[in-house]
Amino acid sequence: MLIPNYWALVPAAGIGSRMGSQRPKQYLHLHNKPILQHTLERLNLPAIAGIVVCVAEHDPYWETLTLPMPVMRVNGGAERCHSVLNGLQALQQQAQPDDWVLVHDAARPCVRQADIEKLMTELAHHPVGGLLAVPVRDTMKRADANSVETVNREGLWHALTPQMFRLEALSNALQNLLSRGEHVTDDAQAMEKMGQCPVLIEGHADNIKITHPQDLSLAELYL
Repeated sequence: MLIPNYWALVPAAGIGSRMGSQRPKQYLHLHNKPILQHTLERLNLPAIAGIVVCVAEHDPYWETLTLPMPVMRVNGGAERCHSVLNGLQALQQQAQPDDWVLVHDAARPCVRQADIEKLMTELAHHPVGGLLAVPVRDTMKRADANSVETVNREGLWHALTPQMFRLEALSNALQNLLSRGEHVTDDAQAMEKMGQCPVLIEGHADNIKITHPQDLSLAELYL
């Protein structure tokens, strides 16, 4: 029986419109390096067999990176789920169906390598897989134009990345959903919609996703 390999997949084709920058956020600089370069360096672990990065077809910034390892460049799609599926399909050329794929956001450069290794170790023999997450600590509110209510935070978690699932299973889930016109915001949601139950592995709250301009200063502090 073949021992499954671990692969990393980074969807990085977005434009990051909420940052208000002309340059896509994954190429903004932190400590003199692009965010995406920091992210790829965090994924450069001995246990990871290779990395797939999904970027925009005519990305003018990709060649400016100094990559810490060889990576497979793949054209991204219109949305995150399309990019992930493109990356999975490219990976099928050299990986086994039961290999693990760790999908990680390009804009999460602060993920701790110890947390990545924890995810891989704790789910190595799990039939489904799972994701890094942190329990909600703040009081949660739901609001609309006419009302505000407090939401019970018991059992609520912040979903982080990497999210780790079997290559074939995640690919099939995304293909199934996209063929029905359903889009998902993360990989765990795709598996959930297929009736699977991903495992939450507690990580650290400093694994932030850079979304707004003020996140840059926080990421600089963590790095």
